[in-house]
Amino acid sequence: MLSACGGQEDTASTEPVKKQDLKDSKIESIPATDKKKSPEKANQRKDTFITAISKPGGVFLPYFQDNGWDGNVTSVIFASLVTTDKQSKPVPDLAEKWDISADQLTYTFHLRKNLKFSDGSPLTADDVAFTLTLLHDKAYEGGLDIAQYAVKGGKEYKEGKATSIEGIQVVDPQTIKITTEKVNSQALTNLGGPVLSKAYYGKDYKQNTSLDYLKALYGQPIAAGPYKFEKYVPGQEVRFVANENYYAGKPKIKNFIYKITSGDTGFQLFQTGELDYSGFRANPENIDQLKGLEFANINLESSSDIAYIYVNNKKSYLKDKKVRQALTYGLDRKKYVDTALQGYGSVANVPIAPVSWAYTEEGINKYPHDVEKAKKLLDEAGWKVGSDGVREKDGQKLKLTYYASNTGKTNDIFIPIAKESYKEIGVELNPELMDFNTMLSKVGKGDYDLAAVSTPGISDPSEVVSEYLSTNPKSDTGYNNPKVDDLIVKGIGTTDIEKRKAIYKELYKELSDDPPVILLNYRKLLYAHNARIKGIDPEKYDSISSNLPVLSIEQ
Repeated sequence: MLSACGGQEDTASTEPVKKQDLKDSKIESIPATDKKKSPEKANQRKDTFITAISKPGGVFLPYFQDNGWDGNVTSVIFASLVTTDKQSKPVPDLAEKWDISADQLTYTFHLRKNLKFSDGSPLTADDVAFTLTLLHDKAYEGGLDIAQYAVKGGKEYKEGKATSIEGIQVVDPQTIKITTEKVNSQALTNLGGPVLSKAYYGKDYKQNTSLDYLKALYGQPIAAGPYKFEKYVPGQEVRFVANENYYAGKPKIKNFIYKITSGDTGFQLFQTGELDYSGFRANPENIDQLKGLEFANINLESSSDIAYIYVNNKKSYLKDKKVRQALTYGLDRKKYVDTALQGYGSVANVPIAPVSWAYTEEGINKYPHDVEKAKKLLDEAGWKVGSDGVREKDGQKLKLTYYASNTGKTNDIFIPIAKESYKEIGVELNPELMDFNTMLSKVGKGDYDLAAVSTPGISDPSEVVSEYLSTNPKSDTGYNNPKVDDLIVKGIGTTDIEKRKAIYKELYKELSDDPPVILLNYRKLLYAHNARIKGIDPEKYDSISSNLPVLSIEQ
């Protein structure tokens, strides 16, 4: 799932400042100095918690969404067999425990007793089996590449050679056994993902026909998470109410609201009490303003997300790695990062953030801004400077479209820097700003040259690099490198962390030589919440949704 690059950011200074080192992942917390200063609008809400969201697309069904903000919505209402703790280690959720065979090929999940969906219907192993079967259907075109987990018989089911999946065995209503054919480091959490109701989402299911019937249910989700979906008002809000059937008990706060905001309104809404929790662009000005509110608990931490520029490798003029290398050398990424992030970010050189165990830049080409090297590479690729200063080859000008979300608040910084950088090497950049979901649609259809995106929080390196796997049906980059394919497969083919580190180190070297995208930056996250909200854990790896079941309001 993707988010807009800088989509929720505040306005930025245009003066670059010294880069801050992000290798220290320590969370910095600044407690509220006077919670009595909480705004009256906030204090009037006795049973409602409100936070900000940018651009949900209305696809509120796990496995089918490609918008990170839709993922925020579904994380509130759906529950998984397995979730992760602060260190991204697997911990029980709907499954109270699991067993893994000695050869790491068979997973037996033991569900909690008396599980229910939000409509009161029972949740059993049959629902888990249905969920995994649906993901193996030939008609499934969502973001999870279920084939990489090699469930026994999954391929035959997808091809229509079997009417059930041999490796999915319902032992009893509370037990399901999944047998795979190869080791995969991410199998536990991905096979143990969000559970869909068979009675609700499967009532019209027919093998290998069409899953279009599910579209009518995108905006009417039934699930088993801490909150129930109430309504979605596009452009305004997504509302939820506490789920009395949640296995861990009904949450203390009755109502939860995602208020749809633009980046330049977040602070004002938080200041006036219309938001209880929000993220802000990390910079000295915002930190000082938040301190001045006195009622705000403030946290600053290194993020695990990455901002980058999609490159459409399917386009003939972008297939040549020398062109992609030149575009990376030619872009003054440091100037952009220093200007836009004001000391709270650093240039990204590998597709994993410094907070990850897999991070290394050893042996990496860091692509410092080098105009002459970029020009030389384009010359070698056969792109010669034309009379108008724009390079051309075989009668085609090197003119590239650049798509970005119209809510991205660093557009006014990045676009001038990028246009000037590329003009200097003979490349014409033509920016087009649009609604983020419109951009995603264009990217998904291959209708783009360059596009600004960022990942959500990343807990495992495989989550990013799987996009570069040539066999991934959901890859929008069109990238194809057999050596990269081999290393990606090896990287998830073992659970040994030290072996994985060595594999990803080699993979990052290959991706550095043959870049599928233009990496931009890592960043720090700044967020704050009204001190009247109790129970927020700043060390939770994922979104605010992981805190929701235990939150309370203290006036």
